[in-house]
Amino acid sequence: MSEPERAKRPYRMRARAEAMAATRAKILEVCETTFDELPYDQITLAVIAERAGVSVQTVLRHFQSREGLFLAVLVHLSERMAGDRDVEPGAAVEEIVDVLVDHYERFGDRVLRTLAQEDRVPTLRVLTDFGRIYHLDWCEQAFAPALKGLRGARRKRLAFQLVALTDIYTWKILRRDRELSVTQAKLAMREMIEPLTERSR
Repeated sequence: MSEPERAKRPYRMRARAEAMAATRAKILEVCETTFDELPYDQITLAVIAERAGVSVQTVLRHFQSREGLFLAVLVHLSERMAGDRDVEPGAAVEEIVDVLVDHYERFGDRVLRTLAQEDRVPTLRVLTDFGRIYHLDWCEQAFAPALKGLRGARRKRLAFQLVALTDIYTWKILRRDRELSVTQAKLAMREMIEPLTERSR
């Protein structure tokens, strides 16, 4: 190999790696969008490949299987969605509810679609089970001042009450079923939570 060819080799390798990363990102993006439009059972590798403008073999080269693709998408979504609802330790209930409801406004319908399919799709059940664990942990951190000093059944009861009042289905009832505005839904959630957190002090 000549000197000029050796000099070009790292550039070609970097360009190839960047192209592969861009293709992978495109496939993930298309799969995420498609998941919002179609039931899991109807999302085939052929559908994803066509929408992404690549071959099925290209999808398989990046993700090995349909399940591998979906797991990659779900992990990516979980990481992004989890970071979207971070609150500072000791934040007021109003701030906590604002962050949570805004998060549900962005991702709530997608989460509900996932929950509706969890009983027949094991891959989705893994995600929803993780989501339940995450939501309990999030509540215990967000409402740590209210839970501080409590023990045993009393602490567990309050933690589970806060889980229920901030659950995705509570948001669904307020916003989708009863069609409250975002402002009124936030107020309703705060009015349910604040008496519990104040009583525990």
